[in-house]
Amino acid sequence: MTETEFWQLVTRETATQDQVSLADNLKAKLELLSDEDLLEFDKIFGQQMRKSYFWSVWGAAYIITGCDSEYAFAEFRCFLISLGQDWYEKVVASPDDVALLPEWPEKDGYPYPYPFLDEYDLIAGQIFEDRTGDELPFVPSGKATPQGKKFTTKKKQLKLEYPQLSQRFPF
Repeated sequence: MTETEFWQLVTRETATQDQVSLADNLKAKLELLSDEDLLEFDKIFGQQMRKSYFWSVWGAAYIITGCDSEYAFAEFRCFLISLGQDWYEKVVASPDDVALLPEWPEKDGYPYPYPFLDEYDLIAGQIFEDRTGDELPFVPSGKATPQGKKFTTKKKQLKLEYPQLSQRFPF
């Protein structure tokens, strides 16, 4: 599996696509893959999760939703991956740029963005285990702590570090 194939599999059809249909679509695509390709897909997914494991990215998630747990941050990074390679790389390079995303998925009709994908990173492993009875090799999604300098929750500093997000999602 190439990275191009990986991105074709994980990228959402529309910016507002709900997480259930997004997960169902990925599952349907992954079920067509061989066990070897599932292993490779999972490896690439893990690499992308680690590549986005930065305090600066977490700071962006914090401004948008108050993201304050490791689990929620993993779901946010799954959301970033679902945006496709261009958006993903743009946001990892400059987390404040996620404010430029023109449309956001919502959940349960609430009028605020829902930038999380529950267990999107586990779909390949579930398929692999159902087929083989074995688990995919565990690869941590990041180091013990995110890379870079930890963001502050002080409003003044957040506004300086994330001007676009602070304007779009005032706190």
